[in-house]
Amino acid sequence: MTTSWLQEASASPSLEDTQPSVPALSRARRRRQRRRISRRLLKPLLTIMLLLLLYLFLPWQHRILILGIDRVPEGTTIGRSDTMIITSIDPFPGQVNLLSIPRDLWVAIPGYGESRINAAHYFAEVAQSGTGPDLAIETVSTNFDVRLNTYVRIRLEGFADVIDALGGLNIELSQPTAGYAAGSHQLDGTQALAFVRDRTGDDFFRMQNGQLFIQAMLKQLINPLTWFRIPQTITAVADTIDTDLPAWLWPRLGIAMLRALPDGFDTRSLDRTMINPWTTSDGAQVLLPNWPIILLLIDELF
Repeated sequence: MTTSWLQEASASPSLEDTQPSVPALSRARRRRQRRRISRRLLKPLLTIMLLLLLYLFLPWQHRILILGIDRVPEGTTIGRSDTMIITSIDPFPGQVNLLSIPRDLWVAIPGYGESRINAAHYFAEVAQSGTGPDLAIETVSTNFDVRLNTYVRIRLEGFADVIDALGGLNIELSQPTAGYAAGSHQLDGTQALAFVRDRTGDDFFRMQNGQLFIQAMLKQLINPLTWFRIPQTITAVADTIDTDLPAWLWPRLGIAMLRALPDGFDTRSLDRTMINPWTTSDGAQVLLPNWPIILLLIDELF
């Protein structure tokens, strides 16, 4: 009887035997700690990801007035904005709309009466340096009934350096334009500037050239083969372009334009059905806007 009891006692696990070993406890404790750390990190990571997605794709449309100033006196920005393009960039779903305005459009310029629309920038710069873009934005916003957020001003004479820094510009033409046959053409800076300035035909052809130029340049900028040229391109751009667009918005708009290429670009111009040629009392040849038709287009694009 005693022997049987001793055998049973020896066969039964002791209290020490039922306790996990120290290494096992350590491993379990480390697993629990990792799970707790993961749970603590998950919430801020998800928050950061959500904020990043909102930053990149929030359906908040940006409207920008692109101004091309040509042949300005050295050291100044006093010039007429012969290129004026209302631009909207919508990060979601990735859409870019461009509307070119004829430089001879006859409109009311706040504080200056009626004149060609390209004179707004010039009048303000003569009165006070640096105010040209503000008056240009006010003039376009007032006449076209569209709210503009910001501007990009390009000094066209310096843009040849930007194109050369990029290694040239490839332009695809669907029809003969500015002395070039239909097809693909590689332009250097001087040739690209001449393309934008081309006066063949009328201002409607010139507006189309400007839009082709902008699209070709955007494609060039997103081409990975040109990225090694970005440092020298930035230097050239700094001497040629100024803007009040906040730097924190540049990545958002850049990615939106990248997503929009090539089919998300809608490029329009005020065509001949939207204007009427007219001669002022001073004998100036200008274009009178047909506002009912123009405003229908504005509602469609912006």
